[in-house]
Amino acid sequence: MTTPIRHSGARAQVRDPGIQPHTQRLVSLSRFRVRTLRRAPRNDRLKVVRSIFLAITFALLATAPAGAGVFEERKEQCLACHGDKGMSPTPETPSLGGQPDLFVLYQLVGFRDAQRTSEIMNEMMKGMSDDDLRAAGAFIAKMPPPSPPTEAGEPARMARGKTLAENNRCNVCHTADYTGQDQMPRLRNQREDYLLKALRDYKTGKRFGGRAEMNEVLNPLDDTALADLAYFLAHMR
Repeated sequence: MTTPIRHSGARAQVRDPGIQPHTQRLVSLSRFRVRTLRRAPRNDRLKVVRSIFLAITFALLATAPAGAGVFEERKEQCLACHGDKGMSPTPETPSLGGQPDLFVLYQLVGFRDAQRTSEIMNEMMKGMSDDDLRAAGAFIAKMPPPSPPTEAGEPARMARGKTLAENNRCNVCHTADYTGQDQMPRLRNQREDYLLKALRDYKTGKRFGGRAEMNEVLNPLDDTALADLAYFLAHMR
């Protein structure tokens, strides 16, 4: 039996009244994840986040997609904004190609349960079941990643952005080639305008999600540094 999961505040809650003890333990873990992160040394936070997140999301992914009718009905609308070949044609709208299945699923649950705010996305997610979200995640994960730009980026800006990414350990969480893993998104060749928007939102606290350390990492960086970082990631070849 599939256990539906939803967000509530900073927590993930299970709606099934017949919840199994093992699943209840997973929910209990999520309820103190922020407190655990605050106690953990900064270098260990990734391990804490991954262990908690993966336990919860694997419970959600335990059943194969079924009955994903709402997603199938709305899929073309999704592709109209995000692109049908993995690359977004829409300003400040992310390319979805190559994003890890777990990352996509986590974001969609957040939009559906209004823990991430976007008028369009919140509306699109209304009425979607967990099976719809699983189907969407699986579909997106199979899309080809965005193509690298045809022209090389400006050397000085690429060098500055690369240094910023390495100094701030972006290549640890998002992998050495910035293609993402598990709940960590792919950054390589993402739209530059979307990357800059996301970085600004994390820095100001407008966007939080489950990544408390993003604000901590970005807070010391000025807008020029954020722009160089976005430029580097978007122009990687």
